[in-house]
Amino acid sequence: MSTGLIIALIVIVAVVVAVAAVLTLRARGPRHGASLKRRFGPEYERAVARHDGDTRAAERELAERVERHGSLQVRPLEPAERERYEARWTAAQERFVDAPREAVAEADRLIAELAGTRGFPAGGQYEEQVAALSVHHAHHVEGYRRVHRVARAHPDGAHDGAAGTEEMREAMVEARALFEELVRPSRHDGGHRGAAGERTAAPATRRDGHRTPSLLHRRQAKES
Repeated sequence: MSTGLIIALIVIVAVVVAVAAVLTLRARGPRHGASLKRRFGPEYERAVARHDGDTRAAERELAERVERHGSLQVRPLEPAERERYEARWTAAQERFVDAPREAVAEADRLIAELAGTRGFPAGGQYEEQVAALSVHHAHHVEGYRRVHRVARAHPDGAHDGAAGTEEMREAMVEARALFEELVRPSRHDGGHRGAAGERTAAPATRRDGHRTPSLLHRRQAKES
């Protein structure tokens, strides 16, 4: 066999190996990306936007979050704990009418504390706590980010106008979805039931059957 033929065969084999590697990566990549996209939903799109459209970088970040926090064991709440958290959230919503900034700050603290109680990283590790929450509550974690940003913005009170109040109201409403997911019994908790055999009421519902978010609109009604 001539030297030229040997070299040609080597080149052909190298090309075949390279093509096979590329096809393998292409076959694996979309499946991996699709899995992450299903798991993270809107959080996937936020990660891609944060990486300026680089889907591979976004997927690496999300995969690392799953590796760090995917096996986290969520601790169930005792009925008394759940009632205390629900009462505190309701009180924060009611306080919004007269002191929206203080109410938003309390909502931020409350979610951080509740997440820590359930077994997520403590509130003092905000970024790590949000990363863990995004793995298990990807569709609602943005509400926590939003209320956290609003609670820490403009500490001098220079943003107390009507637009600022509306921004805080929207942050409270969006954050409530994550609070409700964290405070309600999961299917693994067995579900805590009251004396009448019914599940505990949703945290945003009053005993008279009316939902408390309307309290956040009373400020506008009073001013009109």
